[in-house]
Amino acid sequence: MTQLESALKGIVTPEMSAVAADEGHTPEDIRRLVAQGVVVIPANVNHKGLKPRGIGAGLTIKVNANIGTSYDRVNVDEEMDKLQVAVEAGADAFMDLSTGGDIADVRRRLLAASDLPMGTVPIYQAVIEVVQKHGGIVNLTADHLFDVIERQAEEGVDFVTVHCGVTQETLKRLKNQGRETDIVSRGGAFLTTWMLYHKKENPLYEQYDRLLDIARKYDLTLSLGDGLRPGCIADATDRAQVQELIFLGELSDAARQAGVQVMIEGPGHVPLNQIETNIQLEKKLCGGAPFYVLGPLVTDVASGYDHIACAIGGTLAGLAGADFLCYVTPAEHLKLPSVQDVRDGVIASKIAAHAADVARGHPQALARDLAMARARKRLDWDEQIRLSVDPINAAACRRESYPEEEDVCTMCGPYCAIKLVKEYFGEKK
Repeated sequence: MTQLESALKGIVTPEMSAVAADEGHTPEDIRRLVAQGVVVIPANVNHKGLKPRGIGAGLTIKVNANIGTSYDRVNVDEEMDKLQVAVEAGADAFMDLSTGGDIADVRRRLLAASDLPMGTVPIYQAVIEVVQKHGGIVNLTADHLFDVIERQAEEGVDFVTVHCGVTQETLKRLKNQGRETDIVSRGGAFLTTWMLYHKKENPLYEQYDRLLDIARKYDLTLSLGDGLRPGCIADATDRAQVQELIFLGELSDAARQAGVQVMIEGPGHVPLNQIETNIQLEKKLCGGAPFYVLGPLVTDVASGYDHIACAIGGTLAGLAGADFLCYVTPAEHLKLPSVQDVRDGVIASKIAAHAADVARGHPQALARDLAMARARKRLDWDEQIRLSVDPINAAACRRESYPEEEDVCTMCGPYCAIKLVKEYFGEKK
């Protein structure tokens, strides 16, 4: 049985108990939330050694890191290093978006190297295999696409992005309205190319029951992708995006009815004043399904600093109800991210997630900030470093301040406000 089927039958699984322990809930709380479809636990039955994570209502906001090879750069060891640094920086899940080299081998190596839930975009492998063997995207068949999805599920992939809402109807709406950046989703572009050439419906939409059968078999969580997400601020919350979301809402209902866990992917480039609206639309149209947002990026002009634009948008999205933040690195829009880019991206989104958790009043987040405040009052530098989102960087900064043990830092030195209060008001340390 899937996690959802178990929850609906009143069964608390080991994965639910593990999530409950991490989140400070009771196992019954988690079971109830999974049964309602507002929490998912991506946990493929074939993923051995997985440490389950819960995503959704009432839980801490999770952060995903995207890694993977490209056509121009195939260095599997580097991708393994990226995974390691993502884990060290606090990522809660990762996706392998490889499009270069032996994609299946890259995926298997990454899957075996971590206990994090792992996601993929199966159409990448399907299209690349077809191009290599037959010379063009248009030679893709539905059978081949579903075969790749099942192969990845059988290997233990926990969640997959599937662009089921890119339909002939949504494409017509996109064409009629027009856009500044058209389609920026790679998976969405692959499907659009195939659909327009063959004048046929998206097989992921037309044969959705086939997808659900695979997902149910392996307890593969479906991440219903936003193939028509806006690629710039000017295109945010347009008709094509909303039309796709309407379809995803209907498909999320069908997934739950089939006992399949489902979450919804969202934009993208969204100005600050539209983020809350986007979250409310998804929650209303998709029955409260967990919302997985890319950023969102709140401006188009932060090239080289898009992780900061992402953190700004991610904080507001989390406050409004987003459940899962997909990081953006400083390299976004410019190049394949380096190991350091991955680390910076994870840290930025972890700060956003935590800040939103604090604003939402999550007990664990509030307790951590309170512990930091008390450590600062005590001038307990070791504890301050331990509680930091990035202890490695915090420790390095501290060493630059005073290589030797001191109770103050170089910002204020002997004029430290906290130290003065302790000394002149006789407060004990």
